[in-house]
Amino acid sequence: MAELDTNQIVELIKSTFGEAAVIEVVEASSPTVVEVAVDQSLSIFEFLYKDERLYFDMLSCITGIDNGPEAGIMEVIYNLYSIPFEQSLAIKLKVSREQPEVPSLVSIWRAADWMERETYDLFGINFKDHPDLRRILLPADWEGYPLRKDYKHQDKYRGMTVAHKDLLNKEDQPEGRE
Repeated sequence: MAELDTNQIVELIKSTFGEAAVIEVVEASSPTVVEVAVDQSLSIFEFLYKDERLYFDMLSCITGIDNGPEAGIMEVIYNLYSIPFEQSLAIKLKVSREQPEVPSLVSIWRAADWMERETYDLFGINFKDHPDLRRILLPADWEGYPLRKDYKHQDKYRGMTVAHKDLLNKEDQPEGRE
């Protein structure tokens, strides 16, 4: 079976889920990024995985992006790969910063388990129906999400002062960082 190019994949998604399922296609990136509607995303991911013309059998990475309080939007980028077709594709979901929630993909790719937990831990993005969504890098009682643009470092954690850059002595700073 011949490999489909990205435009054919996008057209296949649109013909299966409707024109509104695909919000934007960014061909200037590598791999091409396809933004899809969050409310149809789980079905689209299942389609990308199961359809024999596509067979994106590998979830390589999940990345969270905080566009800041002014924009009010967060993004989740999924890097997919089809081993048999040697094809890469990135899928983007945009969500409200106030209640960032996307469906969990653990039911499709087991690798999503820890990737979703890491994204939750650092950005506060909720993965609906995740089997064990809890912090993975930070302690369970840590306050806030460190990769959000408006994150405020807590001054104390369990009675200990948390080291801030401005509290360190200049001689403790790595060269070139003052």
